[in-house]
Amino acid sequence: MKTHISQGWRLTFKHFHLVLLLFVYQFGWGFFLYRIIDQTVTPVLRRFPDSGSSEQAMRHFVTEAQIQLFKTDLVAPYLWMLGGLFAARMLLTPLFNAGFFYSFHEQTRSGGKSRFLEGIKRTWRPILLLYAVQAVLTAAPGIWLVPRGLTALIRSGSYEELALTLLPGILVWVVWGALLHLLFLAMQVGAVSGEGIFSSLWRSMRGFLPYAGLSLVMWGIGAAIALAVSSMSLVWAGLIALIVHQSYYLVKTLMKVWTVAAQYDCLLAK
Repeated sequence: MKTHISQGWRLTFKHFHLVLLLFVYQFGWGFFLYRIIDQTVTPVLRRFPDSGSSEQAMRHFVTEAQIQLFKTDLVAPYLWMLGGLFAARMLLTPLFNAGFFYSFHEQTRSGGKSRFLEGIKRTWRPILLLYAVQAVLTAAPGIWLVPRGLTALIRSGSYEELALTLLPGILVWVVWGALLHLLFLAMQVGAVSGEGIFSSLWRSMRGFLPYAGLSLVMWGIGAAIALAVSSMSLVWAGLIALIVHQSYYLVKTLMKVWTVAAQYDCLLAK
């Protein structure tokens, strides 16, 4: 495991310019998403009754909000904009994956310069298809879980009851998503390396425990860094906390690439 983590770090360091590119992409996505949500939610919150308002004022607010949402086209432009952003992300993310995986493969096989753009040109079709299938399978449990979650939200008498009702389904959904992520990552590696998606999938399943263990370790490192940054922000309020908090987004992107590079090395080693 230590060898895969070290080799993953070397691959990440050799692709640091692509880490910066991915950071700019994710920062831009987050910024535009924040602006859309801010423009939509802030006007609503300004009309929200304060703590001293009567129950009738709260009912009036809820009724007015329901009318605005379901009887008018007020939210239609925002929904179209959000849909466009998510569609763009669904298209761009597989392109980044194709470029990174192909560049990792060529770097491991023959060394030399990064081949990010060449990887996009050569392997974007199978990567895009696998990403789309993964997204559909990941979202599939929501067809069953979301309606039941809304029903529980309406009928639960306390937060504890709501948590006990929703938590098992959420945990199963998270585990399902993580399992799909690992298996489809192996198939993407197979598509890029030329081994074949099903051969790579079978190989990853035979060595799944070390592969999953490495992934959990890398995810744990990322979670520990996030916890440390949050703690520093609470303890050192001020300019230092602001600098650390803003720098964390670059570190987070670096951790994502490092994790994928370590997983890639683990899959090829088997």
